Amino acid sequence: MLQTRQDALGERFQLQRAAFEAQPFPDIGVRKDRLKRLLALTERHEADICTAIDADFGGRSAHETRLAELFVVRAGIRHALSHLRGWMHERRVATTMPFLPGRNRLVAQPLGVVGIVSPWNYPFQLAVAPVTAALAAGNRVLVKPSELTPTFSALLARLAGEHFAADELSVITGNAEMGKAFVSMPFDHLLFTGSTAVGRQVAMAAAANLTPVTLELGGKSPAIFDPSCDLDAAAASIAYGKLLNAGQTCIAPDYLLVPQGQAGTVAAKLATAIARLYPTLRDNPDYTAIISDRHYQRLRDMITEARDAGADIVEVNPAGEELGGASRKLLPTLVRNAGPNLRLMREEIFGPVLPIVEYATVDDAIDHVNRADRPLALYWFGRDSGNRRRILHETVAGGVTINDCMLHLVQENQPFGGVGASGMGAYHGEWGFRTFSKEKPVFLQSRLSAGGLLRPPYGKTFERLFSLLRHIT
Repeated sequence: MLQTRQDALGERFQLQRAAFEAQPFPDIGVRKDRLKRLLALTERHEADICTAIDADFGGRSAHETRLAELFVVRAGIRHALSHLRGWMHERRVATTMPFLPGRNRLVAQPLGVVGIVSPWNYPFQLAVAPVTAALAAGNRVLVKPSELTPTFSALLARLAGEHFAADELSVITGNAEMGKAFVSMPFDHLLFTGSTAVGRQVAMAAAANLTPVTLELGGKSPAIFDPSCDLDAAAASIAYGKLLNAGQTCIAPDYLLVPQGQAGTVAAKLATAIARLYPTLRDNPDYTAIISDRHYQRLRDMITEARDAGADIVEVNPAGEELGGASRKLLPTLVRNAGPNLRLMREEIFGPVLPIVEYATVDDAIDHVNRADRPLALYWFGRDSGNRRRILHETVAGGVTINDCMLHLVQENQPFGGVGASGMGAYHGEWGFRTFSKEKPVFLQSRLSAGGLLRPPYGKTFERLFSLLRHIT
């Protein structure tokens, strides 16, 4: 069965390669038509998409799916449709004096066949947002969604088949072995969203084909409460950002840094904010479950290790419910006094568990962030502009939101991407279009050019002209 699917992958790749060679530079009408069909896929099947994702999670908030996935994708497609003509237009580039009256131009050339490997946590958004950029840039696209969301993956494959020809956009389903085969294909560009560990393997597989990669990974994204911050407002933002999708978000706040002596106060305010968002948990459709038994047990093991090591554990349970053994819903959990060697403090958490760490000075907070791998996101709360400037200038992160959580992700006029261990490359809006294009430099020589005077046979004319060039440059 696996061999049959891998054969189908190879056939689909060759089909798209041949189609691209037959139409290497689709005009704006073709590209807009594809984007409009992608928008129709998004708008006509909202209920089916929400139902499929809910089934895979064993309880996923339809409101969160509509807001964090469908709304974000819809906005991105419409943004691309509005700006595509400008993105495609040849860009004029200044020509230095010695080469005038020649002209420089940049032409955005489609790359060819693009591969996209999408994760399970936001299965629609993190598949279709990069598809938007790749189609806008004029490419053919193959998508490999996660095996952890089989219901949704099958739905996406069916919907893609209904709205697109297989040589335009195609979805390849399968297990991890199929994923390995997928990333080993000689794509013209490969975008992977997932863990840092798997991202390293993807980069090595792509390197065998010299395939350029965009890696959207993760890491331990810090949130910092400055002494100048409004604790109530900051706690409300963190509670929402941490518990959206039950913390299964690559840019969720992973841990919280608070001024020395404030951990207890902040924990109490967070518990109040959580109870306001989720007054009940067990049967509350707004509170999402953990994706699988393995991921659920991993989180439970991390909490148990911290408790056994003497950390202060607060499980926020506003209605005092028993969640039941059959449920994969995990109580929101606050952890204080966690030692640096605990898994909670070393690994990306990816769940509704929040360590709270105290710091003495801004220098200490900066040092804490910089000792770890560079995070995908950083959050800072406060009113002190000097401290804000220091955090922005003295730490490195993929993106930053000030006085809120995660909103830098949804800015179509800004790039989204990681740095270091949290990823490489970026997309969204024009940055996505450019990621999936070759910006080809073109020099247009003028018939009035004097360049021929610099060619052999060399002599006095060459020396005079060369002396002039040295003077003017």
